[in-house]
Amino acid sequence: MKLNVEAPYNRLPHLPVSQSKIETIPILRQVAKSAIALAELKGLAHTLPNPSILLNAVILKEARASSEIENVITTHDKLYQALSAKGIEIDAATKEVLRYREAILEGYHAVQKRGFLNTNTIIAIQRVLEENNAGLRKLPGTSLKNAVTGEVIYTPPDDKEAILALMKNLEDYINEEDEVSPLIKLAVQHYQFESIHPFYDGNGRTGRILNVIYLILCGLLDSPVLYLSDYIIKHKSDYYRLLQEVRTADKWEDWILFMLQAVEETSRQTIQQIDSIKTLFARTQERMKSEAPKMYNKELLELIFEQPYSKIEFVVERMGISRITASKYLKTLEQIGILVPKKVWKETLYINQALFDILKK
Repeated sequence: MKLNVEAPYNRLPHLPVSQSKIETIPILRQVAKSAIALAELKGLAHTLPNPSILLNAVILKEARASSEIENVITTHDKLYQALSAKGIEIDAATKEVLRYREAILEGYHAVQKRGFLNTNTIIAIQRVLEENNAGLRKLPGTSLKNAVTGEVIYTPPDDKEAILALMKNLEDYINEEDEVSPLIKLAVQHYQFESIHPFYDGNGRTGRILNVIYLILCGLLDSPVLYLSDYIIKHKSDYYRLLQEVRTADKWEDWILFMLQAVEETSRQTIQQIDSIKTLFARTQERMKSEAPKMYNKELLELIFEQPYSKIEFVVERMGISRITASKYLKTLEQIGILVPKKVWKETLYINQALFDILKK
């Protein structure tokens, strides 16, 4: 497939970028390190007793962190309670973060099913995030401003046809296989999407979702278990500065290195988290076998690790047992110190506190 390289709109050129700008020696060295870390993460994710343990945790952490970049603040505790308890009042920030979780899964399932990532999927991701059907921008007047001074720092393309053409070009670039490392293309496509700024709202969060979905599309991950927003939060000022330097000075090297380092660091952090979860799982399994051997069940063990908050209904549904038996199981795990009860609204949730502590780090 030949990419449609036409005249730029609002000084935003179409892709691809000259390889001489994006394949410098420092970039290629960092690609090697980032690729090794990401490959190790991909392999280790399959060694967990239940891969959804990590999937649920990372998606919620990514959702919380990415929303925090946009000043939407909630807590891990509120998120897990919202997923576990019925009838509780959920605040607006927590609802917004949970929509981010749904949006990640929307993109993940679409790429799994279709094997490509197109503009319609990107629009669907943003629709879930924002709960509206506004779609791509059609009206002019959008500009990005300095939050402190109010100064306009960037004006993205604001012509409907220009946005459609740029999105089609981006779609082609994302799905085309070429000689450039997918990790380099990750940085390029993220820059391009944020610079097109195709939506009225939700561009930042949609773009961060596309990062992990793109890695899945390229086969570098099997599920969205990379927590890139953590790195961006820690280096938020650098993130926005480097984005702007590509726009104003065509400085690709520092931007690409930033994104590659984000992949390496967050991969290694997630690897450490996997090791901690596996150690805790094995230790909990031994405790259940030795301290409550009559009720030990692998399904029950996996259930209390899928997310740190459990309740009677979860056990009943998973194991096909009565509420009385399920209650007995959870209370036994409470008695031997594996679970901690917490009253939320009208029901009792049981917290795997040791797992919760690992996941919120």
